[in-house]
Amino acid sequence: MTDTVRDNPARHRFELDADGEVAFANYHRDGSVLIVNRTEVPLHLRGQGIGARLVKGVLDIARAEKLTVVPRCSYVSAFIRRHPDYADLLG
Repeated sequence: MTDTVRDNPARHRFELDADGEVAFANYHRDGSVLIVNRTEVPLHLRGQGIGARLVKGVLDIARAEKLTVVPRCSYVSAFIRRHPDYADLLG
């Protein structure tokens, strides 16, 4: 398993390969604002930290691209609360 999160702009989502499956975070971009609508980890892979690796990767990409993040996904919101070093990305 790799921790490399990739942007798939054609599908409006970030993706992370996980044990032959794909975890993803759906998003919408509005200029320099990244709105994260939903994250999805395959059911049988949940509880293994894949969601956290996905969200960390998404937030690292947002930071590198100087984007403001609007988390509409409760998992992303909770991740940022648990990792306040990402709070500066919130819009």
